[in-house]
Amino acid sequence: MKGNIVDLAVAVIIGGAFGKIVTALTTSIIMPIISLLIGKVAVSDVSFTVGKTIFPIGLFLQAIIDFILIALVLFLIVKAMNSLKKKEEAAPPPPTPEDILLLREIRDALKK
Repeated sequence: MKGNIVDLAVAVIIGGAFGKIVTALTTSIIMPIISLLIGKVAVSDVSFTVGKTIFPIGLFLQAIIDFILIALVLFLIVKAMNSLKKKEEAAPPPPTPEDILLLREIRDALKK
């Protein structure tokens, strides 16, 4: 197997684990705080009614918060990786070896 396939497999596994962590964070910490703010027992109880139809939007709100957290972290990771890549590219070239400098001087002297 080539390195890219292994890297992709590791990324998928880590991504799945990270999704579970974000879901747990949202469910156990963020949603109770939102429940306190809106005065409901749980965010999943949040709903609205149009006529006789009930629209439960609590789980949808939780999924949106999960998505925003995952997107934010991935954005920050990509941004950090790009800034590290730019720093590597901006490194000054190594100094010219002394023998090359001497050969250049000899070449310039012969031209004169």
